[in-house]
Amino acid sequence: MKQSLLHENISRVRSRLANAARNANRTDSDIRLIAVSKTKPVDAIREAFRAGIRDFGENYVSEGVEKCQQCRSLDITWHFLGPLQSNKTRLVAEHFDWIHSVDRLKTLTRLNAQRPSDKAPLKVCL
Repeated sequence: MKQSLLHENISRVRSRLANAARNANRTDSDIRLIAVSKTKPVDAIREAFRAGIRDFGENYVSEGVEKCQQCRSLDITWHFLGPLQSNKTRLVAEHFDWIHSVDRLKTLTRLNAQRPSDKAPLKVCL
């Protein structure tokens, strides 16, 4: 996607979010915009970051981990979206900041045990 088109699209989405927030008597800062970056190249993530996006979501563990590593120098908050196989919990615990839709206590316990101690606690949506 061309730089100007991406910036325009992000600006349009932010404007719609601001309107929705006002209509709900909330502030823009109450809303977190997560750009789903699955299947998108790292260059597109960097461009979206330059346009002000700070939260990115992935639902393929190996692809997400690779992008986390390649974008390490950027202050990105990474979200893992969707179901998580138990054999991939360590990678998610090590590389992501948020995980959406944990559906089993066993998975939650594993994620907590596998989270590196030098990282902030993993944020989880149930």
